[in-house]
Amino acid sequence: MAVYFFYGDEDYNIELELSKMSSKLNPDFKSMSLQTLDNPDFSTLISALRTTPMMFGDMLIIINAEEYFTSNKNFFDDVELSEIEDALKNNPETLNIVFVLKLPRDENKKPDSRRKLYKILSKYNVKEFPTFKTYKTAEIAGWIKTQARNKDISLNDDAISLLIEQIGNNLREFDTELDKLKLIAYPEKKVTRKMVEEICISNEDLFGFADLIMQGERDKALLEFNKLLDKKHPLEILSAIQTMLRKWIILKTKSSLSPGELSKLTGQHEFVVKQTLQKLKNTKTADLVKLKENLYEAEFRIKSAEAIDIISEVECAIIG
Repeated sequence: MAVYFFYGDEDYNIELELSKMSSKLNPDFKSMSLQTLDNPDFSTLISALRTTPMMFGDMLIIINAEEYFTSNKNFFDDVELSEIEDALKNNPETLNIVFVLKLPRDENKKPDSRRKLYKILSKYNVKEFPTFKTYKTAEIAGWIKTQARNKDISLNDDAISLLIEQIGNNLREFDTELDKLKLIAYPEKKVTRKMVEEICISNEDLFGFADLIMQGERDKALLEFNKLLDKKHPLEILSAIQTMLRKWIILKTKSSLSPGELSKLTGQHEFVVKQTLQKLKNTKTADLVKLKENLYEAEFRIKSAEAIDIISEVECAIIG
């Protein structure tokens, strides 16, 4: 079949591509036709590359190769590299081999092209998977439309714009929200802005909720929490709030950075970053951290079945 080299800092797109490839394997023999190796040593790697597929169809071998490119010294010597190159040249027709290099997000790093392994892999099917820049909304919108089409739904442009405004460039989160939107739209296949507003808790809702807690207005915060319960399960609200709190803590602790740099760190639009920084102006970082710890503890107690009442557990975390 073919040899591939996938690299980049958008790991979710890499995962989607690998999933697409694995879906083409014979489902009856998938346990034997799909193999994943994490930075295997030479003997394990060369054995995998020389695998002869059996009678159950094509095979796919995924080789996570981060250490091959991050190690301070070459992972393989020249003799071993020569054997690897020879094995790739003589790759069986029914075998797909994919070398995967996931890079740190938003650090603009590339594989070291001076490494001999890179020079070998660059002769084959090389594909980069970069993170979408938050300001390149057209590219993000295009990705959302493609994913929606794969799920047999479509979104209005204003619905897509609202999703991007809320989520930024987190593709994994987009995919999760699209699954939810597909359910709420059923039996229709068209997703509207109103559906996005109903199913996806907005940054404004979450900030308003947390802001009331920070201001010491606990009664109002509890009322806001109960309003959110009309649309979401308590654990879903907890997860969303924790995600937002993590971003807010980053904004507070890294406030000396430019909006553009903060946008990269949080995956939010610069406009959202500026807006959130303004609202967080009088909020103490320690209060944000304390709230996050309380909510984490509540989430742990709920998931471990220690909580007698889920809603009361969250309310206590808010008051605490």
